[in-house]
Amino acid sequence: MRTTTKPFRFIVVAAVALLSMAACTSTRTQKSAGEQIDDTVITGKIKADLIGDSVTKAHEIDVEVFKGRVQLNGFVRNNEMRQRAVAIAKQVNGVTAVDNNLKLKGGATVSTGEKVDDGMLTARIKTALAEDERTKAAQINVETRDAVVLLAGFVNNAASRTAATELARGVPGVSRVDNQIAVK
Repeated sequence: MRTTTKPFRFIVVAAVALLSMAACTSTRTQKSAGEQIDDTVITGKIKADLIGDSVTKAHEIDVEVFKGRVQLNGFVRNNEMRQRAVAIAKQVNGVTAVDNNLKLKGGATVSTGEKVDDGMLTARIKTALAEDERTKAAQINVETRDAVVLLAGFVNNAASRTAATELARGVPGVSRVDNQIAVK
C-alpha cells in the first residue's frame, strides 16, 4: 500500500507547490505579492523624499506606482516644483519610468467658495466612478482645480479609461477633463 501512496503524495505536493507559485506571479494587470511590496516601498520613499524637499509640496502631489512605473499627479505652483518632483522620483531605487502628470495651477488665487466647488466636483466624480461597473474608484485618482479635472492612475483596459472620461465630463460644472490614466 505504501508504494501507491508515495507517488500520490508527491503529485499532490507538487500540484500545491505549482499552484502556490502561480498565485504569486504577476500578470499584465495584476501585481505579485513581491511587486505590491516593492511598489509600496517605492511610493513611501518618493513621498518621504518629496516631504523632505524644500522645493516640492508633498501634500499637493499624488504618487501612484504600478510595477515600478510612477505617476506624479496633481496641481503645483510652478515649473520648478514639477521638475524637482520628477527628479526626486527618478532617483528612487526600483523606479522604471516616471509619468509627469503634474499641472500648473492658474495664477489667480482660489477663493474658499471655489475650493469647495472643486471639492464637490471631485466628490461627485468619485461617486460616479464608484457606481459605474466599468470603472473602479480605488484605481483612479481625481484632482480638480478651477473646474479642470485631472484623472490619473492605472486601469485594466482602455474601456475603463474611456468610461472614466465620459463619467467625469458628465458631471455638471466640469469645464475640462485631462485623462492621464494609464492602461496596465
